[in-house]
Amino acid sequence: MCRRVAGLCNRKHRMTTLSPLVLAAALAASVPAAAQEQGAYRDFQLGASTGAIVALTETRSGDVTLIHERPALMQELRWTPSSYGAVGSLPSRGDGVQQIIFSFYENQLSRVSVDYERSRTRGLTDRDMVDALSAVYGAPSSSTLAVTGDAATGSENSAARVVARWNGPGFAIALSRWAYGAAFRLVVESTRLAALAHTADARAIVLDVEEGPQREAARAKREQQGKNDAETAARTANKTTFQP
Repeated sequence: MCRRVAGLCNRKHRMTTLSPLVLAAALAASVPAAAQEQGAYRDFQLGASTGAIVALTETRSGDVTLIHERPALMQELRWTPSSYGAVGSLPSRGDGVQQIIFSFYENQLSRVSVDYERSRTRGLTDRDMVDALSAVYGAPSSSTLAVTGDAATGSENSAARVVARWNGPGFAIALSRWAYGAAFRLVVESTRLAALAHTADARAIVLDVEEGPQREAARAKREQQGKNDAETAARTANKTTFQP
């Protein structure tokens, strides 16, 4: 894949600007297709540990947000490459990306949601993006190109829509075009982990409702205990020093 993109870029070397397809391919194709077939986005492999993704993005463990602790540990890492200097030091991972949201289920990467920089996808049609991604993931399982053709996004007030989907052994990919600003989003997820995460998320919401009164009572008890302890400490200190 990389050799094909490099060859294409060499043939266009004398052009003053890159064609939209070459630019899109450069954004999407940064690791061999064989790795992508196993469910990956660039250097980020589905199933990788939270620590491995933190290391690859050069972020910190403290940047990982806790979503749920039960019934399963679910976490999230929002990575803005430019904020960490990754565009310069790790071009294969962050180039052309505005933000990536990594979702973890029980310390395993279950989902990668990629928002591309609009300045890098400006002018690209749905077909341009699908062609570029197809060079990495193969032909899409389904797409709306037959309906939308090569037309760029219409009214920015229209709802966001899925442009194309790819399905592989154990993973699913969806390319969406968002209404506002004609922005593209790519989602790569593990079908197994995503299903487990969806079930756990639904259960966590139920537990939050069921345990809400109990947690509120416990919070109120801790708050009152803190006030009582403060009163006791103040009484002890003042009792020995007070002069009538």
